[in-house]
Order: sequence, then structure tokens, then C-alpha cells
Amino acid sequence: MIDRRITFLGAGNMANAIIRGLIRAGLPKEKITATVRREDKKAELEAAYGIRVGLDNVEAAKEAEVVVLCVKPQALDKVLTQIASAIDHSKLIVSVAAGVPIAAIERRLGAGARIVRTMPNTPCLVGLGATALSSGEHATPEDLQIATAMFDSVGMTTVVDEYQLDAVTGLSGSGPAYIFLIIEALSDAGVKVGLSRHQSLKLAAQTVLGSAKLQIETNQHPGQLKDQVTSPGGTAIAGLHTLEAGGLRTTLIDAVEAATNRARELGEAFLLKS
Repeated sequence: MIDRRITFLGAGNMANAIIRGLIRAGLPKEKITATVRREDKKAELEAAYGIRVGLDNVEAAKEAEVVVLCVKPQALDKVLTQIASAIDHSKLIVSVAAGVPIAAIERRLGAGARIVRTMPNTPCLVGLGATALSSGEHATPEDLQIATAMFDSVGMTTVVDEYQLDAVTGLSGSGPAYIFLIIEALSDAGVKVGLSRHQSLKLAAQTVLGSAKLQIETNQHPGQLKDQVTSPGGTAIAGLHTLEAGGLRTTLIDAVEAATNRARELGEAFLLKS
């Protein structure tokens, strides 16, 4: 279990998800602090989780052993400038800011900053996230263990080299959007062939959930599982033929590649501003 004083700078959906996960994992509430910009949001978070919530990023960062950067990338420059004087080499910095390279954060916080950069996805909100983590030059093995434990509390984790995080962004970071589109399309198809919208959406979503769980728990190759559904001259193979003819496989590969390239462009642009 993590036993550190953790401060979340920014308390949007991802911060909320991790806070819930940490509390479920047994971290005492008094060790969790979050910062927000408005008094009404402060009262809301305090009531929801029983944690300390403040409006001052600098004071919150001073008290923390782990500082989690949960602000939007466009707001990160301002926040890093604010807290730079409060950050020393005793603190671990965990970044959730999509597309912001470790080097850019180091330039703002000073040489030697201990940084772990992460790329989670929105299913963290229901405890089924997929998060990739990468250590900065000065982060210790224990730092990586702490950051990994944080995100294990909201799903599964994997450690990658930082240059691979753009690919992670293109695949699992952006991937929920692709899956939601697939669910929506399957639901539309169900309506087209005679199901109600409610029935169709429910069946489509559960099919995606169950299929993913089946692959994870059996660890079988997706091709093997696909073959188990298809029978000679049957319905599934007829549907698969149509999907292949429509280029679904190629389109998904192209989508991941396009999102990866865009993530790389955004990261390079952020470095140029450094």
C-alpha cells in the first residue's frame, strides 16, 4: 500500500478517479490533498471524499511527498511556474498531463526533479483503466513503484520507455473513443435490424465488455477467440467478411497511427515553448 502524503493539483475526472482508488486501497484520507480553483468545488470534494481541499497550489505542493499534476496541458505552464519554488528533490512528481514530455517539466522545475510521466485512460473512472508509466532520469525505482501502485488502484498498468508514450496515447489513451464509436455503430445496426434502441445499446456494450474480459482472462490470441465464434457457412463469418471488405482492420490501424502522430506533434510543440 502507498504510505505517502499525496497532493493532486487539479481535481477533474482523472484526479477524482485516482482519489477514489487510493481510498479503496487503504490510503488514509488525511494523507490526500487536492487543489481546486473555486470554493464551491472545494466544498463538494471535501463532502465527497473527506480529504483536505485547498485553493493554493504552492502550499499544497510544499506539504506533499507526491505531487500529482492533474491539470490540463494548456494550464500546466502556469501551475509549474507557481510551484517551482516549492519543489525539491525529496518530492516525487507524477504527471497525468497528456503529451507533455518529462524534459519540459524538468526545465520548469529544475534539474534533478524526480518525475514519472503517465498516460491513463477514461475507464479509470470505473476502475478498469489502462495506464502506461515512464520514469524520468532522476526518478528512483521506488518512485516508479509508488506511481504504479497509484494507477493499479484504478485498473492495470504497464511500464514503457517515454518515447513509446505517444503510441500509448494513440492506442489506449484515445482508444475508448474508438470503442464508443464501435458500440454506437453496433447499436445503430441493432436498431436497423429490428431491436429497440435500449435493447440494442445494452447488448452492444455488454458484448464489448464481455469479449474484452474473455480475452484478458483466457490470454488467448484474439484470432483464436474469433475462430471459436465462427462456424462454416454461419452468421459470424458472413459478418466478418463484410467487416474485412469494408476495411475495418486497416481503418483502426490508421486511426491509432494518426492519433500517435498527433500526440508526437503536440509533445514537440510543448518542448519548443520551453
